[in-house]
Amino acid sequence: MRQQYAWRSLVLAGLLGFVGLSIILQIVRIQNSPEAAIFRKQMAGYQTVLKTFYPERGEIYDRNGHLLAGNKTSYEVGVELKEAKDKHTIALVVGVQLGLNPDDLYNQMMNPPDGIEYLVLADFVDADKAAQLQQLKLTTDENTAPGQTSALAGLEFKAHPQRSYPEGSLASNLLGFVNREGRGYFGVEEKYNTLLAGNPIQVWVPTDPNKAVDIPRVPNGTTLVLTINRDLQAAVEQILDQSLTRYGAQSGTIVVMDPRTGEILALASSPRMDLNQFWNYGTVYQNASEFDRAISMPYEPGSVIKVLTVAAALDSGAATPTSSYLDTGEVEVGGWKIRNWDNQAWGQQDITGCLQHSLNICMAWLSNQMGAQTFYGYMNRFGLGHLTGVDLAGEAAGRLKVPGDTDWYPVDLATNAFGQGVSVTPIQLMMASSAVANDGRMVTPHVLYAMVRDGRQYNVPAQYAGSPISADTAHTLSQILAVSLENESSNALVSGYRIAGKTGTAQIPTDYGYEAGVTNASFIGWGPVDDPKFMIYVWLEKPSASIWGSETAAPVFEEVAQKTVVLLNIPPDNVRMQIAQH
Repeated sequence: MRQQYAWRSLVLAGLLGFVGLSIILQIVRIQNSPEAAIFRKQMAGYQTVLKTFYPERGEIYDRNGHLLAGNKTSYEVGVELKEAKDKHTIALVVGVQLGLNPDDLYNQMMNPPDGIEYLVLADFVDADKAAQLQQLKLTTDENTAPGQTSALAGLEFKAHPQRSYPEGSLASNLLGFVNREGRGYFGVEEKYNTLLAGNPIQVWVPTDPNKAVDIPRVPNGTTLVLTINRDLQAAVEQILDQSLTRYGAQSGTIVVMDPRTGEILALASSPRMDLNQFWNYGTVYQNASEFDRAISMPYEPGSVIKVLTVAAALDSGAATPTSSYLDTGEVEVGGWKIRNWDNQAWGQQDITGCLQHSLNICMAWLSNQMGAQTFYGYMNRFGLGHLTGVDLAGEAAGRLKVPGDTDWYPVDLATNAFGQGVSVTPIQLMMASSAVANDGRMVTPHVLYAMVRDGRQYNVPAQYAGSPISADTAHTLSQILAVSLENESSNALVSGYRIAGKTGTAQIPTDYGYEAGVTNASFIGWGPVDDPKFMIYVWLEKPSASIWGSETAAPVFEEVAQKTVVLLNIPPDNVRMQIAQH
């Protein structure tokens, strides 16, 4: 009997052993079958997902480390429509918290576009407001009875970066802005958009959270340090705004530049806008050229161009500082009569008197002495009619008509010499005049001081745009301009500092000639004359208090110069001389 049970036990054990071995063999077979290889390949595909990582946009600082453009976290507030059971409450809560119309939100949720399961209710919501909404949702969820649906179920929050401008409209004409798609428009933001935005990368990211260390770090966009002095920029903007009111001008521009390096220290134009509310662009500006008048709005500058005409005449040998001519108050050129600004004859004059009294007849005489080929050759070398290459988006080239153009006439040789019939931008004339202030060498204006990437700073060197005149010509002309300002007791004179400069008053052209009774008032100047540290350009459009640049733009120059020497810590001339002697 016992043997019978023993035999049965052996059979059962053998059978179970066979079944077990069969299972093991089957497992081995399955694991090594072609189908298993397919499954393993599919499984590997689910272990990682392809994601695109966008770097944080590079920040922008002034030369002293003040943040001009940075980044902040904002939120998209949306709703999963299938999960939202109480759309009325969601609309009411979101509307009250974000200042939106609850009825509009409710209608959007009740009538979504076809195929939409997730609806965006608001975007670019500040972090503090989003936090308040998140806290309300959390409180509502906690107070909801088990088995019931929260009144705010379906409400979702998605964080994303947003461009931030800590000082609102400060330097807005120069900075430009970034839209909601992350693209830069105007100024630095557009010119250096690729550098600032950085390079997005696509990588396979592990779905296993334990492998998060395998996710690569995306380098941020390049940080830019600008040549701008934040305090000077703020002061210049304030002076410009006050001047527009004081002189009744429609708009204006002031630029401060270092004539030795081309570094733009301040650039203010009107109007300006709060860059944090870039969507108001269309209500602030009528067209793109108005965003930064200093680089994108060419105009007939008038007598400020006489600086270049005299420079060309002296450098070419067509005139000397002591050259004299008889000013009769009127001269005929190409069938057209040219007159002085006051329609008066000034008699015998030398070059200093020519500039001091801003005589158009003198300029016509000088350009005739040079001839068209020489005159326009110098104007071309000064860069008139060409882009300066300033590193700001939207620069315009202006227009310099030359012999051979269909609309050039012999009279243009005379009128171009005193700034009529030729269009320039303030930045163009500053670059050209830098040759006079900088020993004959012309500098390229720029706003980028340095780039910072991966913890390293790369400084941007000064770039020179040629030497249109000799150093001797530059020194001689600077002295003549300084004497002419001193002789006329100009409103541009700065106490304690010797200044060289020139006013400009120009009629405004229309399709039918020139607009009566309105002008563009300008002034360009630099100092101290013996060692220029700053160059300032002032342009007031259509001032109503006075049409003359000497009574509007010149005093604005003096005010900006006074602020500049203080903020740049430039000692008065007598102090510098004493220091040099010791």
